[in-house]
Amino acid sequence: MVGRYEISDDGWAQIKDIVAPPQTMGRPRRDDRKMLNGIFWVLCSGAKWRDLPERYGPWSTVYDRFRKWRDDPILAELSA
Repeated sequence: MVGRYEISDDGWAQIKDIVAPPQTMGRPRRDDRKMLNGIFWVLCSGAKWRDLPERYGPWSTVYDRFRKWRDDPILAELSA
């Protein structure tokens, strides 16, 4: 069962390749689905980033991922 403000398995399957491309180098990234669920939690609840529950990871990491995705031209094209 999917929690409140969390993306379903079907929804994740549809966007996974766009949001979470395979990583070939560098430090392993935090789970993209968990980051997206954290972003949804903040945006839907209206809470501050610093109030993000720990289950989504560090608030600063989730916020950095939000900014990265917000500024990504590929994702901007999808929302247009």
